Amino acid sequence: MTRTNYSSGATWEDKVGYSRAVRVGNIIEVSGTVAEDQGKVVAPGNAYEQTKFALAKIEAVLTQAGATLHDVVRTRMFVTDISRWEEYGRAHGEFFAAIKPATSMIEVSKLIDPGYLVEIEVTAVLRS
Repeated sequence: MTRTNYSSGATWEDKVGYSRAVRVGNIIEVSGTVAEDQGKVVAPGNAYEQTKFALAKIEAVLTQAGATLHDVVRTRMFVTDISRWEEYGRAHGEFFAAIKPATSMIEVSKLIDPGYLVEIEVTAVLRS
């Protein structure tokens, strides 16, 4: 099977040695995605807007890999404050209400930058 790596150009990708997304056959795995744009945290302190921004970045790389949000079968949301679950969940629902992938929302003690409130991974499976 052919493997294709997709890069967003983020400096972390080369520093850490990862790709924004990897497609092998009909499976696409998207790396943890945060609300960062050109090295700056987007919407500091706003869980809803950070979630929307991260999901839009995910949607863009899925498109680049030949998929859509309708191909997403799993999302994982790592959040720094689970008490704000409704904010994260509202943004997730705006993208996935009709799709309803399997999902997890897991509280973590912190992310790589203290300004990040959420990091999201997805798995997509293309229909044959």
